[in-house]
Amino acid sequence: MRNQPWRPIPFALLACGLSAALVLSAPKLWAQNLSDRILPLIEKHQGTVCVAIKHLGTGETFLHRENEVVPTASLIKFPVMIEYYRQLQTGTISADSMVTLQEEDKVPGSGILTDHFQSGSTLPLETIAHLMITYSDNTATNLLVDRVGLASVAKTMADLGIPETQIHSKVFRRDTSIAVDRSQKYGLGSTSAADMLKLLEMLHTKKLVSEQASERMMSHLLSCDDKTKLLRFLPKEVKGYHKTGAVNESRTDAGLFQTPSGWIAMVCLTSQNQDKSWGDTNAAEILCGRIAQSAYDYFHPIPLNEIQPQTLKIGANGPLVEALQRALNEKLQPSANLSVDGDFGGMTEQAVIRFRKENGLGESGQVDEQVWAKIGEIKLDQDPSGKFAPLKALEPADSPSGIPSVSCKAWVIADAQSGKVLEGHLHEQPLDIASTTKMMTVLLLAQEIQNDPKLLEQQIVFSKRADQTIGSSTTVRAGESISLKDALYGLMLPSGNDAAVALAEWYGTRKGAMEQGKDPLAYFIDTMNTRAAELEMTKSSFRNPHGITHPEHKSSCVDLVVLTRELMKFPLVMEIVQTRRYEALVRGAEGYTRRLVWNNSNQLLDHQGYLGIKTGTTDAAGACLVSLGKHQEKETIVVVLGSSGSAARYSDSRNLHRYGWRP
Repeated sequence: MRNQPWRPIPFALLACGLSAALVLSAPKLWAQNLSDRILPLIEKHQGTVCVAIKHLGTGETFLHRENEVVPTASLIKFPVMIEYYRQLQTGTISADSMVTLQEEDKVPGSGILTDHFQSGSTLPLETIAHLMITYSDNTATNLLVDRVGLASVAKTMADLGIPETQIHSKVFRRDTSIAVDRSQKYGLGSTSAADMLKLLEMLHTKKLVSEQASERMMSHLLSCDDKTKLLRFLPKEVKGYHKTGAVNESRTDAGLFQTPSGWIAMVCLTSQNQDKSWGDTNAAEILCGRIAQSAYDYFHPIPLNEIQPQTLKIGANGPLVEALQRALNEKLQPSANLSVDGDFGGMTEQAVIRFRKENGLGESGQVDEQVWAKIGEIKLDQDPSGKFAPLKALEPADSPSGIPSVSCKAWVIADAQSGKVLEGHLHEQPLDIASTTKMMTVLLLAQEIQNDPKLLEQQIVFSKRADQTIGSSTTVRAGESISLKDALYGLMLPSGNDAAVALAEWYGTRKGAMEQGKDPLAYFIDTMNTRAAELEMTKSSFRNPHGITHPEHKSSCVDLVVLTRELMKFPLVMEIVQTRRYEALVRGAEGYTRRLVWNNSNQLLDHQGYLGIKTGTTDAAGACLVSLGKHQEKETIVVVLGSSGSAARYSDSRNLHRYGWRP
């Protein structure tokens, strides 16, 4: 046990914002060495667990069943990558050599090649290696193994002194096995925690193949998109250069983690797990996260003398007071009905006195350790939406060297000035487009405003139909009003479906729809289709102003490029779509006013070089994004439809923009 004048505080509690009083109330809970922290976690797990952890700066190490050979699942793709770079180094293969994807190459499971790339697609071998690590792509792995050879991977591992680290066959192709007995016992691959730790240490010292190869491997490992295991509970600022694996009975993760105290190598291999479930609650994946969290907490202790217990009383304020108010409302029967405002005033004090009396803690109005002990676990829930959190600093602009790997169903890259299509996939196919529909909605409004700018100050009253529209909302209620200008921001930033209906009704009414015996909303939709025809958007058919799924509501990537270029003619629209946050004043029919804050749903605006346009998401459409980007003198429009998730649409778009910016 280490002798040290402090007690480490678990990161999970600090991240939740718990007061020092809560943390220090039970000091015996916090063990002083890695074994005391990690072994109880392992002992509770129903399955086999092999662990190797080493702080590469201090050399301090924790090992548990480190030499036991166990299944790797997709973690074996790390050694495959090593062999790939070894053969690049010797000139046996070339990173620029092109690989043609055939239908028979496609296998199920993780990755994007099988579902999102057509047979006949050609990709550089380096891209194949990248997909193997980033998305754990099974098809990419087999394509790479075809080039480097199963036996070559085994020989290189043996030469490195770790002969038990082997890939036995291609993924989902057991008939290709070169070690039938091992395939039967371990599945795709086998290794030990000690073997993986050795590879990670060599990678850290840049002795794995070569310095240049080690740097390239590190970049691939950093891009691994699986954060469900070792990275699960670590602070966001910790960078993980790692590779994971998952099959029913085995969950694995191994990597290098850059922390404030230095580099830590961590390996967690679980097998024969009783919990074979898939999802956020899998016991083995949570165990990996808890082991990494415990190691992080151990190597990053907080000095005890830096923590001062906080006694709450009259005059206190902040999120801890909010948590207290919520807890008192819940614990006291009948409820204290306190306003959860974060201010410790007279009513909060009276509630505390009442709580203390009922629990035999005296009649004081102060909240001390005894009160917290009776209250139990609390929730710090300040600003759960994150709307009022400080905006992130802009990240550096993208360079044009990205790899065009995407998850979306259809995409296009176009020159913003000429509209020329540079590259695309299914870019002329009519598809669901979700809220990118609102680009046409804002175009019709922008044309009206261009003719009469004074309209921007006109008030729009939200109808019951607008208020009751399902999906994303501005939260303006029926009978309340906002200016036309504010409504346009509400349409494009939070992607308010209610704003789309309110604006459409305003437009149709202004154009005399009711005098013509027409519903103003239906009139607006007709106008959307008329304008689409004028712009020769031949694959587009609009059935509403917001993009809620309708079987006949479609457009294509190419048509959305046409629409984007039309919107670029209106400075007001371009100002709106580039705005990251906007405040609007709402007026109630009764005379009250209230303020709304809207954050732009387009996360590309957090990066320099992106000039906004519109996001969209529905179950039918998937995650969609139309974006405008600029690098030096090149300005590109990228449309992605049907990305696999919200985060994927941004990575898809950035990769495609970079591809369009290449020299």
